[in-house]
Amino acid sequence: MEAVIEAKKITKVYRLYEKPSDRFREAINPKKRRSTDHYALTDVDLTIYKGETVGIIGTNGSGKSTILKIITGVLSPTAGDISVNGRISALLELGAGFNMEYNGIENIYLNGTMMGFTKKEIDDRLQDILDFADIGEYVYQPCKTYSSGMFVRLAFAVAINIDPEILIVDEALSVGDVFFQAKCYHKFEEFKAMGKTILFVSHDLTSIAKYCDRVVLLNKGHKLKEGGPKEIIDAYKQVLVGQYKEDEQNLSGAVQNVSESINPELLEYGNGAATIRDYYITDKNGTRTTAIIKGEPFTITFSVDFNADIKGPIFAFTVKNIKGTEITGTNTMYEKAFLNPVSKGETKTVTFTQDMNLQGGEYLLSFGVTGYEKDDFVVYHRLYDVINITVISDKDTVGFYDMNSVVEVK
Repeated sequence: MEAVIEAKKITKVYRLYEKPSDRFREAINPKKRRSTDHYALTDVDLTIYKGETVGIIGTNGSGKSTILKIITGVLSPTAGDISVNGRISALLELGAGFNMEYNGIENIYLNGTMMGFTKKEIDDRLQDILDFADIGEYVYQPCKTYSSGMFVRLAFAVAINIDPEILIVDEALSVGDVFFQAKCYHKFEEFKAMGKTILFVSHDLTSIAKYCDRVVLLNKGHKLKEGGPKEIIDAYKQVLVGQYKEDEQNLSGAVQNVSESINPELLEYGNGAATIRDYYITDKNGTRTTAIIKGEPFTITFSVDFNADIKGPIFAFTVKNIKGTEITGTNTMYEKAFLNPVSKGETKTVTFTQDMNLQGGEYLLSFGVTGYEKDDFVVYHRLYDVINITVISDKDTVGFYDMNSVVEVK
């Protein structure tokens, strides 16, 4: 197979300063270091072959965007070698390369010229770009008046209509609406059929699973593993909860990452009669994770310490979408599962097991312990939006959940 991108032992180090004046002082007297080194990437090897669609996944700060910027020449590595064989079109940051005072048409020509195209070549592609962007008369307005959605439409339209051999995309599609995202992924499939190479970073594990031939997992600047989508997504799920076990294929210097799916700014309140703790999600294999494959069983678990006698505590969970709409949830009263009194000093562990029938996407999980005292509803402890759940799906239907219809056409 022909390699179109080869990165060997790529390291990127940034110097961090406590205050701006330290940078100036160090420049004057280099012998006295006033900075600390931050390794965004450490000895990363990456080979991309012609015609592949390769995804790069990892938690925030893992080095995903940094490696893409080095490949495209936006950044230079501190150490290592990079070679690219083919015309690259990159969509790295929203509006990158756009002049905010120019209108859409002027920015199309500006971007095309920066990519090495002549005016005649851009003229020939202009209508295709406008048709794909589909932002109407706004294309004649200054880009500073555009919404983020208009930006990404125009930027992506330019990127994919200049006939690139290698397309690189970094999370930019996340701001487009669902119809535009569908159009973009359809274009990905066209590109794959044409033998073009696609490299993209995404937190959307559904898209990673559906479109990628191969996936690379980065964590804290190290390449932990690469392979087929299912294998690497499973490894990523372990990284999210700090349970990733390194093997002989992985760099010994890589550090396990604690879960970043617990919300540090969660909302909690209650009268203190109970305390929710040790909350987590497990998949069908009993592995703690925040990524669940649609259609498979999973279990929500949390423990509750009781700081007072309570006649009939109600244990509950709720799932919301990222816009805050409550999608589903239940409690032990609805399920007629626990109607007993508890005593001060007791601890109860509650599990809710069900199939994941939500559509692919991101959701937020909340917990509660409540009850009734003399006909008054009382909140003992609530934790809102405490855990992020990622639902991985290769088939989404209409609305919030899948009815799992059995279809027959005669």
